[in-house]
Amino acid sequence: MDSEIQVVESCFVAPSEVTPSKSLWLSPLDLLLTNRGHTPTVYFYRPGDGAADFFDVARLKAAMARALVDFYPLAGRLNIDDDNGRPEISCNGEGALFVVARSNLSVNDFNDMKPSPELRRLFAPRIEPSTLVLAIQVTFMKCGGVALGTALHHFSIDAKSASLFFNTWAAFCRDGYSADVEAPCHNRALLRARSPPVVNPEHRSIICPTPRFTEPSGPMTSEFFSLSKEQLGALKKLCGGASTFCAVSALVWQSTLVARRLAPETETRVMFPVNVRRMMKPPLPDSYFGNAVIFLMSTSTVRDITSEPLYSTAKRIAGIIGRVDDGLVRSAVDCLSLAERDNQTLKATGSVPETDLVMVSWLGMPLYDIDFGWGKPRVMSRAESVRGGFVYLMNGKPEDDDGRCAVRVLTCMETANIKEFERLLYAQL
Repeated sequence: MDSEIQVVESCFVAPSEVTPSKSLWLSPLDLLLTNRGHTPTVYFYRPGDGAADFFDVARLKAAMARALVDFYPLAGRLNIDDDNGRPEISCNGEGALFVVARSNLSVNDFNDMKPSPELRRLFAPRIEPSTLVLAIQVTFMKCGGVALGTALHHFSIDAKSASLFFNTWAAFCRDGYSADVEAPCHNRALLRARSPPVVNPEHRSIICPTPRFTEPSGPMTSEFFSLSKEQLGALKKLCGGASTFCAVSALVWQSTLVARRLAPETETRVMFPVNVRRMMKPPLPDSYFGNAVIFLMSTSTVRDITSEPLYSTAKRIAGIIGRVDDGLVRSAVDCLSLAERDNQTLKATGSVPETDLVMVSWLGMPLYDIDFGWGKPRVMSRAESVRGGFVYLMNGKPEDDDGRCAVRVLTCMETANIKEFERLLYAQL
């Protein structure tokens, strides 16, 4: 595949109005993700009616500049507080990176949207300088389509917050600046630890401070696996009517452990982020702009997980989620506050141990609603997924409304085990 990309413009888009100039304090939930770096995603758009202004760059920039007035932390820079050494965002209005490129590739070259270092190299913007919070790349392709690559530093916001920004930017571009959009809430002190921090002992067994990374045992492969509407229905029936997340996570956990042929007595964990906005008293605003997720975990032995029926594994996961309330969230925030220094020095690359999984749900997020006025994306995905043991669940593409794909499962695991994992994934469906 010819992978030539020609950058034709690179600039910074600053807010179109004066914004607060200050240092933005980051909560313990933000600092949990200090070492994750920038999350790369890519959206592919096809030209609908041959509009001459398809993905007009000036229009995109103007709409982004307006959106950054409300979402001003994204126009800032990552910084370290001189007094206490804590990471923070310097809200200085320097702007988000905006790159325009051209390619002789076409949208059809990426039908499978398989994340890879090559996909990231082609379509995700290079992070220069490294202190950028937000970077965008618009690549015009030979077929007339566009690849929109994005990179957001994870300790600035979570996926729900990212969706809020991108849909606001799109709405301003599509409908003008009078578009009906929800203003972000920047009060991160809502997730400040208590003084002194108090961690309920009953919560310690399910709070996961942060996944630990190790060097993978061999080459890794990232693959998408699709579950049709019928397969998902059969799976949820096997799991006693469990939620989509719990049912698919149970299937992935069991299939992964068997494929990896781990010793039966080995301890195994499945970890997953939980959105806590509505779990607190009082609830956080839905528009809370930051990281409002805690990582929880279910722990057992390989023997127990691989020998029990799927509904029992799904019940384990559901039981952990069912325990989330204001008290648990406060314990998690306090626990992370106590571990702040350790979390900032953790290894930033590699895979989670082969005994563990991290299940990340993008289910129900409006990933395909980002319409700048020229139609919704044909497909979207992470541009790269190289951490072994990380699994992302997302809804099927809009064109799959016929039921061919209800859920997409993106997993990264050992190349030597992934074919067996695929066989096991579908064997019970």
